[in-house]
Amino acid sequence: MANTFVDRAVIFVRAGKGGDGHVSFRRELYVPNGGPDGGDGGKGGDVIFTIDKGLNTLMDFKNIRKYKAGDGEEGGKRKQHGKNGKDIVIKVPPGTVIKDFETGKVIIDMADRTEPFVLFEGGRGGKGNQHYATSTMQAPRYAQPGQSAIEKKLVLELKMIADVGLVGFPSVGKSTLLSKVSNARPKIADYHFTTLSPNLGVVGLSGGRGFVMADIPGIIEGAAEGVGLGFDFLRHIERTRILLHVIDAASVEGRDPIEDIETINGELRSYSEALAARPTIIVANKLDVLPAEERDEVISKIKQAYPDTPVMAISAATGEGVKELLEAAYEMIQTAPDDVMEFSPELILEEYAARETELPYTVEKSEDEEGVYLVEGPRIEKMLGYTNLEDERGFKFFQDFMVKNGIIEELKSLGIQEGDTVRLYGWSFEYIE
Repeated sequence: MANTFVDRAVIFVRAGKGGDGHVSFRRELYVPNGGPDGGDGGKGGDVIFTIDKGLNTLMDFKNIRKYKAGDGEEGGKRKQHGKNGKDIVIKVPPGTVIKDFETGKVIIDMADRTEPFVLFEGGRGGKGNQHYATSTMQAPRYAQPGQSAIEKKLVLELKMIADVGLVGFPSVGKSTLLSKVSNARPKIADYHFTTLSPNLGVVGLSGGRGFVMADIPGIIEGAAEGVGLGFDFLRHIERTRILLHVIDAASVEGRDPIEDIETINGELRSYSEALAARPTIIVANKLDVLPAEERDEVISKIKQAYPDTPVMAISAATGEGVKELLEAAYEMIQTAPDDVMEFSPELILEEYAARETELPYTVEKSEDEEGVYLVEGPRIEKMLGYTNLEDERGFKFFQDFMVKNGIIEELKSLGIQEGDTVRLYGWSFEYIE
């Protein structure tokens, strides 16, 4: 059975809920009125994405669509801490972009990440009643509930990573070229849309040099508007560093090669101006079926139409001109931008925060500790649930949240001074003016 290439999938992920704090009291012989000893709940499991270089499709996500981390366990008596929930680790191929299903915004681009990415942290475990004993309440019958789980529907998109992308109409010879110059073995036939999935091949040159080449399925007019499989095809060109625009110089199917170039360039511009500006070599293929007396005229016309773009004539079938093309492509790669194009995350945190603006919160000065201020409430819990405070971007968002929601102003009205402590559900921060 033929391998199926899958480059888009929709999945549902859920972090683990935090375990509830426990309410219990010490009961031992000779200790008739023991104090509270309810333990804390365990932390919920995280949702973690990681790159697996052994994967090259999103096929696994067609079979399994729901991914759930483990919930934290409830705390126990005798101050026993509940077990933490198990993390869920989701492996994706290099080049995967993770988006919010509802908004289409990019959450993270796993282009070439070497470190795992924690998408959602599990809910914080609730505190047991041992933490709530005071001089006026020595037997608290209250424990903190565990933080609720974050869940979200995601879109995974695979945008292939390659040095060179072959683009052009169907049947212009891209698959033939790739099969002749690399270790790839794409299916080849003389009808449209033979190639319905990108093929990757490693091209080896002398002196241990080489590069990765991708045969992108044939583009048709309207691809940028999603006609046919247009979006699916164009998605993969975005990662490539240079393009080889293959045309049928012999007009085997009666099409004008210059019109073909214009059509494909128009599709690239419609989809992305950055993509249209990618360094390009025009590859005039099928010299073997172009009469010798017509070659100079045909190639000359193409060069005149595109004086700023290198034009190279080849025959993928016979190998004529192919070595020179590969050397030119290699040289162009050396001067092309060497960073993998990444898709910048859009601040979806802002969107999450906007949904919680109606939730209450409280800002209070601690009665038990000098110089300590407590910030609590559902709005704060929700914010902490979707914010990674150990990440620079997340911490900046947290600071902005405190200002925009008026929390800093309330702390100032209560008399907070530089060096005082602000506590939010297990987090402690030193206040700085």
